Amino acid sequence: MEYKIRILYCSQCRFVLRATWLSQEILFTFGQDLKEVSLEPGRGGVFVVSLNNEVIFDRSEAGRFPESKELKQLIRDRIAPGRDLGHSDRP
Repeated sequence: MEYKIRILYCSQCRFVLRATWLSQEILFTFGQDLKEVSLEPGRGGVFVVSLNNEVIFDRSEAGRFPESKELKQLIRDRIAPGRDLGHSDRP
């Protein structure tokens, strides 16, 4: 299966730095497993991470931004449940 990650971020709020940093973290961890990681500018305070069009994190629902570790675990649980994420799996 081909996996595509999309990060929709608010360009008005300048969330682009957080979006690019998280996309880099995702690529370092899952680069061989992903077909695409895309950044999509939006408006209105949005910050939504989707995997194959399924929302896996929404800032408006969580009331905060995702932690890198948390996002990696959410992705791993969907594309490679048995994979050890090393330090990202430790409390």
